[in-house]
Amino acid sequence: MNIAVIPNLTRQKADIITRDICKTLFDLGARCFFSNELADRFFVENAEYLPLNEAVKISDAVIAVGGDGAIIHAAKEAVKQSKPILGINAGRLAYMAGLENNELDKLSCLINGEYTIDKRLMLKTNAVYNGISVSDFALNDCYITNNHKQRMSNIHIYLNDELIYDYVCDGVIIATPTGSTAYSLSAGGPVIDPGLESILFTPVCPHTLFNRSIIFKPDDKISVMSAEGESLYYSNDGNEIKTFDGNTKIEVSRAEFTADFIRIKNDNFIKRVYEKIEDRM
Repeated sequence: MNIAVIPNLTRQKADIITRDICKTLFDLGARCFFSNELADRFFVENAEYLPLNEAVKISDAVIAVGGDGAIIHAAKEAVKQSKPILGINAGRLAYMAGLENNELDKLSCLINGEYTIDKRLMLKTNAVYNGISVSDFALNDCYITNNHKQRMSNIHIYLNDELIYDYVCDGVIIATPTGSTAYSLSAGGPVIDPGLESILFTPVCPHTLFNRSIIFKPDDKISVMSAEGESLYYSNDGNEIKTFDGNTKIEVSRAEFTADFIRIKNDNFIKRVYEKIEDRM
């Protein structure tokens, strides 16, 4: 079995955990592939180094080592090649991790095919301005605000192209169930089991008595525009910030594909969230 391993080596002990993963996989008869960008600073004997897209393409599965950020990054690479992904926690919470770093013995289940696949809904973001459309994708969430951080945003919210509400707030989060435990949770949003297909809308610090999150159907489209013609910027999964002028409409809808997460343990998602939060306290 071929495994592409994508570690976040900035995490403490991630290098040790990654080496332990490779040793376990080698003992099970698997081959490990890394991005050749890591070759100069992270050498693993018997591992093979290729351009990342090639490493993922020839692999049967992808293993991400790190926290949720690393798993998101690796998942997007896996999605491009329609490969399943397994997250192994080398961070703090890592809600998306399928295994903890003390459970590497369970990698035998991966090699033996003793696992199931959780198909996670993803979002497509589409920024439309001056007849031009710029698309991107998110596994966790899309955060939208105006370009003036010192004051609140005044924004229109549309549901399936119908204006439904005006918010004065710091910004809005549009999230998947997977992303419900990320920024949306910090902003007061609910935790949604990732097995439930839906789109979560959460305003951030709204200046209104109506400050609740809204859960939309998975096939709904939520659109955001500035109510005052100001610039908007948005970020998918906390990555690169993209800025657009005040006539831009940012449309968020279900992506045509899913992220396929490998489930080895038959654990309860909600219980796992509680346990991880309590462990951090």
